[in-house]
Amino acid sequence: MDDTDRQLIALLRDNARMSVVALAKKLRVARATVQNRIAKLESDGTVVGYTVRLRPEAEAHRIRAIMSIEVEGHHGPDVLKKLRGHPNVVALHTTNGRWDLMAELRADTLEAFDKVLNAIRSIQGISNTETSILLSTHKL
Repeated sequence: MDDTDRQLIALLRDNARMSVVALAKKLRVARATVQNRIAKLESDGTVVGYTVRLRPEAEAHRIRAIMSIEVEGHHGPDVLKKLRGHPNVVALHTTNGRWDLMAELRADTLEAFDKVLNAIRSIQGISNTETSILLSTHKL
């Protein structure tokens, strides 16, 4: 991957619906170059899909939180597998420092959120958690 690929990915992250012509213009390369690079990034698995980003107000009823997770011993792979399959976990990150994992959680109500917390805390291999509800978003 070179600088052009990295710039292309940055543009696609910002707006995955940008036309190939517009991408080529911004990158100052030929349209065919952009098409070939996108095809290569998709075929080699670098780009695995495209998604929709919503304004926070579009999901105003949703409760969002970040959960810091401490994993016991060598249970990391098992805990990750269980969290990946959980429908309320929208992102997972491994970290260094005090916490082993950070999970972004979403739920529709406080009652549902409470159930999510209890379900995650009961996963074998999780020894401690700390959760912060996200109140507002200032930059996406």
